Amino acid sequence: MARAMYEYTLTVLKKVSFDASLFCKEVEKAVKRLLPHELEDLRIFIQSLIHQNPELNQCLIYLKA
Repeated sequence: MARAMYEYTLTVLKKVSFDASLFCKEVEKAVKRLLPHELEDLRIFIQSLIHQNPELNQCLIYLKA
């Protein structure tokens, strides 16, 4: 079940990656929903997206907490 939530989160983040504010809101939701080990995987995923969309860099702040 938890892995399904992680996969769903990745799908949503890919779809909203065109808009940094929407992306940040979804990252904030993901931090509340996902397990600690999944957050590390999420950080890696987001860093790969940042190479394509540098404006998403501001959303990493939610993963620092």
